Amino acid sequence: MNTTYSQAEPAPAGALPQVPAYEVDPAWPAPLPDRWVLGQSPGVAVDADDNIVVCQRQDITAEEAESGDNAPMVIVFDQAGRVVRAWGEQEDLPIKPERLNIDCEGNYWITGQQDGMLRKYTPDGKLLLQIGERGVFDSSDGTVKGMALNAARDRLFQPTCVAVDPETLDFYVTDGYGNRRVAVFSRDGTFLRQWGRQASAAEAEEGAPHAFANVVHDVVIGRDGLLYVCDRWGNRVHVYDKAGTFVRNIWVRTGTPTLPDRRGTAWTLVFSNDEDQSLIYLMDGRNEQFHIIGRESGRILYTCGRPGHQAGAFTHGHTIALDKKDNVYVGETHTGRRVQRFRPVKGS
Repeated sequence: MNTTYSQAEPAPAGALPQVPAYEVDPAWPAPLPDRWVLGQSPGVAVDADDNIVVCQRQDITAEEAESGDNAPMVIVFDQAGRVVRAWGEQEDLPIKPERLNIDCEGNYWITGQQDGMLRKYTPDGKLLLQIGERGVFDSSDGTVKGMALNAARDRLFQPTCVAVDPETLDFYVTDGYGNRRVAVFSRDGTFLRQWGRQASAAEAEEGAPHAFANVVHDVVIGRDGLLYVCDRWGNRVHVYDKAGTFVRNIWVRTGTPTLPDRRGTAWTLVFSNDEDQSLIYLMDGRNEQFHIIGRESGRILYTCGRPGHQAGAFTHGHTIALDKKDNVYVGETHTGRRVQRFRPVKGS
């Protein structure tokens, strides 16, 4: 665990808001029931009752299956880490779930990273709405291998995240693998508008508006009415108004250009609990850390984590969530395959 300031620039005394330090909570969650084993766990969210909702991919290894079973795809934990309810099987949910988001009415939205659709469910798994068809993509031939068109109104291409406007219930979808767009739909699923395209190398470096370097990985609506969109490989968060007008960039440049791959720093984010949402908690899957960033300044105020498999380290840290007590939850994919909780250090 360490604290850092962005762009290698010393922070002037008294100029930054107070932020907590964090430590891993090694006892969370409690042991899973039956013979359940978690697979890749890309979806983590917190509901209005401060329960933690996890969506995992049911992809345990053959070796794990010798003595265990796939856990259900959606699992709800209470604060103590005990299972409250669980539901969902691979044949019913979007293919290879990418994220689970909870809207202002408590509904669950699940996107499929290997699918052309998204689905909206009640908390107990009743299907309410669907965009697209299972396995049919916005591509030149309708398959995942076709050329992404970035254009369809009735389907997607590997969507990543959903944010629902609490005022209108319009929903914003980052259609981010293959396509490079934010697509907007009315509450009943009618396509309204979109923006975004593939960035050139120069546009990615310069932070050009509406141009995404690679994966459009997350979207969150702030209390300020603006959309915060993670351009994962672009190492930045684009900020837009709801009409798609570009407002500014929040860069997440950590000074590590020579890492062995270019998975990018801006993966997923959530806002702090204060009324002004003055802090952004951001998962940086490139460096296997989460950062706390000043929302207005864009400066990294605190960093937690490192690569590894031990408690408190990350392997493909993917998604971040925050409960009302300021506990942080991180879901890991690929060979990480778990969800960890981090608690504020008392007196920090």
